[in-house]
Amino acid sequence: MNTMTSAAVAIPSFTGLKAAGAAKAGAAAAKVAAAPVARMSVKASLKDAGVAVVATAASAMLASNAMAIEVLLGGSDGSLAFVPSNFSVSAGEKIVFKNNAGFPHNVVFDEDEIPGGVDASKISMSEEDLLNAPGEVYSVTLTEKGDYSFYCSPHQGAGMVGKVTVN
Repeated sequence: MNTMTSAAVAIPSFTGLKAAGAAKAGAAAAKVAAAPVARMSVKASLKDAGVAVVATAASAMLASNAMAIEVLLGGSDGSLAFVPSNFSVSAGEKIVFKNNAGFPHNVVFDEDEIPGGVDASKISMSEEDLLNAPGEVYSVTLTEKGDYSFYCSPHQGAGMVGKVTVN
C-alpha cells in the first residue's frame, strides 16, 4: 500500500504537461501501467520479507537452543557447589560448565542416575580430567529426556553434586 500511495503521488510530477488533455491522458496511462507493477512488487517484497522473517526466527531458535545455560563450578562465595545445582533444559540444549572458584573441578554424570540407554562415559569428563584454571569450560548437550545426576569427583564428598532435568 505505501508503495502504491507514493507511486500515485509521484505520477503528477511527471505529468505537468502544458496541454491539459495530454496531462489527463498521460496520468491515466501512467496510473494503469504503474498500479499493477506496484502491486506485484509489494506482494513479492512482502512474500520475500515473510520468508526472511521465518528464516531469521528459525535461526534464532536454533541459536538459542545451542546455548541454554551456564553452570558455575564453585560459588562466587568460595563454596564447593554447582551454581545452579538443580536446573532444567530442553532436549538438545547445550549446558556449559564454567570454572569459577575452588578448582580444580570436573563434571561426571552418575551412571546409576541418568536415563536408561544413555552412556555416562560419553557425556562425562573422565574422573582424572580436571578444569584447573578460572574460566575453563566443559560443555555437554543432552538429548534424552529425563533426570541426570552429576558430581565433581574431587569435591563429591564435600557435597558438590547437581541434577539436571531434560524436558
